[in-house]
Amino acid sequence: MISHHEVGGPMSKSTAKKRTILAAGGVLWSAGPGERTLALVHRTKHADWALPKGKLKRGETFERAALREVREETGCDATLGLYAGLVSYTVRGTVKVVLFWNMDLRRARRIRPNAEIAEVLWLKPEKALRLMSHPLERKIVRRALRMLA
Repeated sequence: MISHHEVGGPMSKSTAKKRTILAAGGVLWSAGPGERTLALVHRTKHADWALPKGKLKRGETFERAALREVREETGCDATLGLYAGLVSYTVRGTVKVVLFWNMDLRRARRIRPNAEIAEVLWLKPEKALRLMSHPLERKIVRRALRMLA
């Protein structure tokens, strides 16, 4: 069972409990002719549409993890932008905290569907918000849009 918590400010590793799962991700933006689009990933295991994110590796900073996870899940290299917020929720009794950053696309590459990611879509924000599976991640995107306005 997953219970959801609030979107808020950054949390340091030292304040996180040892049992807390620490993760990071990105709101990856591409500025094309006309309007910005953002990347969503379709996760195979969860059958959902989400922002790219994943767990920190030992000794890795949140920022480095966010860039790595975006690259692994979307195939894209990105530039780290403004902090976009955090979400936290429980997974099988363990709290998971995910910090997100706005990111600008530097170089796009296609990924092949794999055990983790079935597809990557680039969508206008309104369409992405309708497709996204998780309300807390929608709050992150809305906050990012306000920051970039």
